[in-house]
Amino acid sequence: MQLQEVMSDKTAKQFETVIEKCQEVFATKMKDYGTAWRVLRTPSLTDQIYIKANRIRSIDSKGVQKISEGAGDEFVGIINYSVMALIQLELGTGEGLEMSVEKAIEYYRKYIFKARDLMMDKNHDYDEAWRNMRVSSLTDIILMKLLRIKQIEDNKGLTEASEGVDANYYDIINYAAFALIKIGEAHGKL
Repeated sequence: MQLQEVMSDKTAKQFETVIEKCQEVFATKMKDYGTAWRVLRTPSLTDQIYIKANRIRSIDSKGVQKISEGAGDEFVGIINYSVMALIQLELGTGEGLEMSVEKAIEYYRKYIFKARDLMMDKNHDYDEAWRNMRVSSLTDIILMKLLRIKQIEDNKGLTEASEGVDANYYDIINYAAFALIKIGEAHGKL
């Protein structure tokens, strides 16, 4: 087996591991809160993701945090809010805000699999360059993607030469998953 194939298999397994944790958090919160998030419009979800990414950067810059949730928890939130945003792009915030946990997980997995497939394709072409990146750089890229989304949202979804909002959410999912993998490796958990 060639090195690229070995790394791709490792990345796929690590991605699955971090996504299992994210999905578990998503499902648990669904049991606690139901589908209250379905009332949020995508710009509100974009802002929620921004808050989480900005907190990671703020803690990194200050070197101190006052709330016990760490960067890993925030990256999980970034992934889950990004999936919610993709669901909202498909379903909208109109009628039918209630959804069973099972249906929400079905949608969740649909978008996670799309993100994973995109990640594997890009990972092949970029030769796993993310493995040489810092978590702080991954955070900055997520923030940049969020600013792009905000601009597209402010332009009513119109772009001239750029990918749409959904492509940026998929990238955010993957960069956050990479960050979780790197954090897990640093702590000997992946």
